[in-house]
Amino acid sequence: MKFNVGGIDRILRVVVGLVLIALAATGTVGWWGWLGVVPLLTGLVRFCPAYALLGMNTCPMRKPR
Repeated sequence: MKFNVGGIDRILRVVVGLVLIALAATGTVGWWGWLGVVPLLTGLVRFCPAYALLGMNTCPMRKPR
């Protein structure tokens, strides 16, 4: 599996995911806060299926050795 999530995109996904999960766990938002698992996981594994379908990639290109 190729990585397609990188840099600031990855950090934002993890932060937003954690905030949504925390809000859902404290009862501040409804059940939909648990959807924060999706951006959290895509940020942690550095792969987003939607990006793959759309041909997007936010990972910097690596120089060949």
